Amino acid sequence: MRRLLIIGCGDVALRTIPLLRGHYRLYALIRKPTYSAKLRELGVTPVIADLDNRTSLARIAGLVDVVLHFAPPAPQSPTDTRTCHLLAALSTGTLPKQLIYISTSGVYGDCAGDYVSETRPVNPMSNRAQLRVDAENQIRAWAKHNGVRASILRVPGIYAPDRLPLDRLRAGSPAITVIEDGYSNHIHADDLARIVVATLRYGKASRVYHTVDEDEMKMGDYFDAVADAFNLPRPQRLPREEVRRVVSPMMWSFMNESRRMTDTRMKQELKIRLLYPTVAHTLATPTA
Repeated sequence: MRRLLIIGCGDVALRTIPLLRGHYRLYALIRKPTYSAKLRELGVTPVIADLDNRTSLARIAGLVDVVLHFAPPAPQSPTDTRTCHLLAALSTGTLPKQLIYISTSGVYGDCAGDYVSETRPVNPMSNRAQLRVDAENQIRAWAKHNGVRASILRVPGIYAPDRLPLDRLRAGSPAITVIEDGYSNHIHADDLARIVVATLRYGKASRVYHTVDEDEMKMGDYFDAVADAFNLPRPQRLPREEVRRVVSPMMWSFMNESRRMTDTRMKQELKIRLLYPTVAHTLATPTA
């Protein structure tokens, strides 16, 4: 049975694990030993190490055949040192045969609502997105040099019944007026987990894939749809500059970018049929 290592055991990883169990011997890199018991219950062997501590990663050298890299970069760093440390550790001993990296749609920056394919040049407009571009470049160069099949998933806003902007709506945070609003992109967390598994089977070497649903929603329309589903007031619509002054810099980095990501490559090459092709499929039976 092939051995698979998960880097970054957040929500998406936990949704992916049941789909992998029985097909791989599963390992997960974690920093806190207190998380070990939960992973063992899921059939995963914990590996205690820290991406910010390069020497601690020696124990993963030659350990597995496949790596799922879900971990975010360290914030406010000029380069993604975590990915650098990971690739250095994987280069010692027997190399893995495959690596899948979860990146972000933010690498494209603002596209003024244009349709965006995987071949569009990147144009990151935030430190967070710049770090993702750096990670992608590191992985592609390392994979090409070592003959590892690496696939990159560019992921937009992830949602699920327990991952909706309800706190934002209850706090009364504003949205942008319709005429000035931009397009946002989404993917259900369960569909993203299924896409990861499909990429393990069908993903091509040095290939980028968009993981996106079929909606073409503007961000304010998304907030309105969630508000309606949970009987909450719709957010007040304000001009862009007014919204910019009252939302956090992180939130503004999302609201300030508009694009419509294409899904042709995902559907044709990864053979994906989404369980939740639109946000409405999730909101039809709200449980949050």
